[in-house]
Amino acid sequence: MSLDESLTYEQALAQLDATLHALEEGKLSLEEAIAAVARGRDYLQLCERKLEEARQRIESLPVREEPDVEEPPHPATVAELRAERGGPPGTPQGEIPF
Repeated sequence: MSLDESLTYEQALAQLDATLHALEEGKLSLEEAIAAVARGRDYLQLCERKLEEARQRIESLPVREEPDVEEPPHPATVAELRAERGGPPGTPQGEIPF
């Protein structure tokens, strides 16, 4: 059986799904079931080809590397934070004196 190669991946997947549902219902004659299995295999192979083509297209896209923006490390201590704000090291800001 030759499939329409112009089917999109989604269309081929829908056809495969419909074929599988027909087989699962068990209402097909033996000859119809054999034909459905062959048709399902063809749709599966078409889906796999479409996915491979998409993978190759994605891999061929140019990669743009963003420059690393280095941020200075965050001050590790309260004293460093206070010094960064310009306050004297011993002056508490917003702290409760207990």
